[in-house]
Parts: sequence; structure tokens; C-alpha cells
Amino acid sequence: MHPLLWLFWNRVERRLRAGWRVFIHLICYLYAPPLLNAAIGEPISLALARALPELAPLSDRLTLFGLRLVAVLLSTWLVVRFIDHRPWSEIGLQFDRSWWVDLLFGLFLGALLMTFVFVVEYSAGWVEIRDIFVVDLNATPFVVALIGPVVVSLVISIIEELLARGYQLRNLAEGLNLPNVRPVVAVVASWAISSSLFGLLHVFNPNATWLSTLYLMLTGVFFGLGYVLTGRLGLPIGLHFAWNFFQGNIYGFPVSGNIFGGATVIEIQQGGPPLWTGGAFGPEAGLLGIAAILLGCLLTLLWVKARYQKVAFYLPLACYNPPNSPSSPPLAEA
Repeated sequence: MHPLLWLFWNRVERRLRAGWRVFIHLICYLYAPPLLNAAIGEPISLALARALPELAPLSDRLTLFGLRLVAVLLSTWLVVRFIDHRPWSEIGLQFDRSWWVDLLFGLFLGALLMTFVFVVEYSAGWVEIRDIFVVDLNATPFVVALIGPVVVSLVISIIEELLARGYQLRNLAEGLNLPNVRPVVAVVASWAISSSLFGLLHVFNPNATWLSTLYLMLTGVFFGLGYVLTGRLGLPIGLHFAWNFFQGNIYGFPVSGNIFGGATVIEIQQGGPPLWTGGAFGPEAGLLGIAAILLGCLLTLLWVKARYQKVAFYLPLACYNPPNSPSSPPLAEA
């Protein structure tokens, strides 16, 4: 093989090398959604508003995020099928009973941790409750207005976990699984790299700082913990959704610097020391957020131990099995 081709092509696996696969998927992730929305977003939004007039104030937002989900899922499926050469289930979307049970635990965990943050801040006098069941859409019932934030949080949790954990972490682990590198080292290294990329994706968010970016990298480590232990995206998706939704639309905090809007159960006035609360960026940039992450990591380890009888890195993440290949390697103790 020509030396230049070696930089692009893995002759043993007969596919592009991991770095190029990750790059191609990232380009699809960034550009497929806006292109699809530009092509068909307006007519779908108008049709939705006509079919369901009560959703008319939300039609643009629902269409934007609905098409974003479709574009990411479709482009990811194409990359997984024709560039990765692997089954769809191998990126963490098995949808068996264990997957759904992990999802439910993730939902519970995210809600619990954000409740912990709110209770501590409220007890310390750092937040003031100004109102409840607040809607910022004129003449829209609260339940209807809440549909928008639910859809936004759900779409973000699915596509970001699919990107950072399901796709990037898996492919990076395979790429780092070199002859002199143990699979467990490849998994841990790819976990760290994908978490760093996750934090950097939010670097241009409102009110972002170098500290908030660093803390979001730690959040990425936390979100990825369930994946590197189970090989399933159920727990990370459930956790990510509840973490964002309870943070922004139940307790009224900024979410990674953003105000999702639409409706919130509790409207607050934020105070307290930004070092602890995260200030305008939200709890993810404060020490209370870090405390919630540490507590969440502990509870995740206890959950995996109870559900799977052992805490171990899922080593098949680092081992590519071509179609019709034999079974994957066993787990390694964490």
C-alpha cells in the first residue's frame, strides 16, 4: 500500500481509519440538520400549524428540532452502515429490556441530581422563587407550552449522546486499540477524548468561559460513565434528558448558558456566589454541579453493580468485529 493511502485506509479492517470516520460523522452532524430544515422545514411547520392550531406558536421550534433529530439519525445510520460497516445496535442502541431499564434509571438519576442542586441553593438562600407554572408564549396553556422544552431536551439528549458516546467514543476506542495498547486503555482514553470534544462543542454557548468548558468536559465524563460500563446508550440518554429538562424547565436554571424558554414549573431569581452556583451559565459551571456529578458517578456505579453483578469496562467498545465475525472479548474489571 502507498504510504499516503495508509494514512486514510485500514487495510486489515478494510475501511477508513477511525479519525476520518469521526470527522465525516461530525460533518454530517453539523450540516445535515440545517440543510434538511432549509429544504422542507417551512412547509412542514405551516402544515403542523394548520393541522394542530394549538401548537401554532411552537410549530417552528418543533419542526426545527424534529428535523434535526431525523437528519442526525439518518446520517448516522448511513455512516454506520456504509463507512463503519457495523450493525446499528453496536453504537449503543440495542433497545432490549436492559436498555429501557437503564433509560428509566437515567431519568430518575438526572431528576434526583438537579433536585439536589435546587434544594441546596434554595436552602442556602441563593435562589428566590418568583412564580410557578410560568409560560412565555401568549395565550398558550402551560401543558402545551411545555411540549416545546420536552422536545428540545429529548432531541438534544439523543443526538449529543449519539455523537459523543455512541459514535465518537466507540470509533476512537477502536482506533486507539493498537497492538501495544490494552483495550481497557483504549476505552479510557477515548472516554476522555470524547468528553473533551463534548465540552468544546459548547465553547460558544452564551456566558461560556474556560471554566464552564472544563466543567462540561467533566459532565461529559459523567454522561459517558454508563456507556463505558454497559455499552448501551439507555442510561446516558435518560440521564442527559432529565439533567437538562429538570435544570431548565422544572427549576428554572440556565442550561449550559441557554434559556430554553417556553414554560417552566418554577421561575427563579438566581443569586449566590457564582463559584458555587455557576452564575449565568447555570449549575454545570459551579461547584454544586461538580458535587452533583460526583454523587451521580457513585450512584451509577452502584446501579451497574446491582444490575450487571460487576463493575467493568465494556471492552467490545475497543474491538471491531467485521460482519459475520465471532463473538466479542470479555469484560475487564474497572
